[in-house]
Amino acid sequence: MTISEPAHPDRAPHTLAERAEHDGYFLVEGLIPDGECSLFVERLQEFAATARALPEGLSLHREPMVETNGPQLPKGHDIRKIGGLIHDDLFRKLITRKEIIDRMRDIVGEPIRLFRADALMKPAQVGSEKGVHQDSPYWPIEPMSLWSCWIPFDDATLDNGCLMVVKGSHRKGPMPHVSTQNDYVIPTDRYDGDDLVAVPMKRGTGIFFHSLLIHGSAANTSGTPRRAVTMSYLGPHHRYVGTKQAPEYPTVS
Repeated sequence: MTISEPAHPDRAPHTLAERAEHDGYFLVEGLIPDGECSLFVERLQEFAATARALPEGLSLHREPMVETNGPQLPKGHDIRKIGGLIHDDLFRKLITRKEIIDRMRDIVGEPIRLFRADALMKPAQVGSEKGVHQDSPYWPIEPMSLWSCWIPFDDATLDNGCLMVVKGSHRKGPMPHVSTQNDYVIPTDRYDGDDLVAVPMKRGTGIFFHSLLIHGSAANTSGTPRRAVTMSYLGPHHRYVGTKQAPEYPTVS
């Protein structure tokens, strides 16, 4: 397992916490072995095709294009997101995996609580774009400094919708967002598109990133899916500031 090196290590921070604060993200190669990636893919496809009973609390969300006027697809190939993975026994082990929790502890402190764990299925040909955004403006949590671990179970490429990020953008604070037909995004005049950098990743690589990092992903125009999991974590200083009754965020460390 290796952590990718910064482009200019002589000018970059050296500790994990320093790099996290400076860049707003870092990569860990080989976080999940290939064989385990295949197990997670199998479980996700069983849920997507309703070949496995959905545990209470787990939910399926279809691709908007398919729901409105999309093509007829094989069962399970029209799912955009599977929410609530903490309720699945296999994914619960991933959420609490030592290699992930140890890094989160260094960044957000302890105890660590889970904010969300979802699968992002990005199916072949119809996987929709996720517009450029920050995560925290979606979430009723303060301070806006959660951290996520995003792991693709397929190679994430330019064609199938790998992540695009703006390095260091979390240090600019929250940006205004606007609602579109199926998304909630930063207006294009509030960031420079040339600053977006593609982050292709081999399956099983983890990208850890700040909840104010500007990021997004293109539509999947390829013939293969780009299935990934995203897990977001709270530290002891984070608090719920929403108007509804506060959810329970399970402790995972």
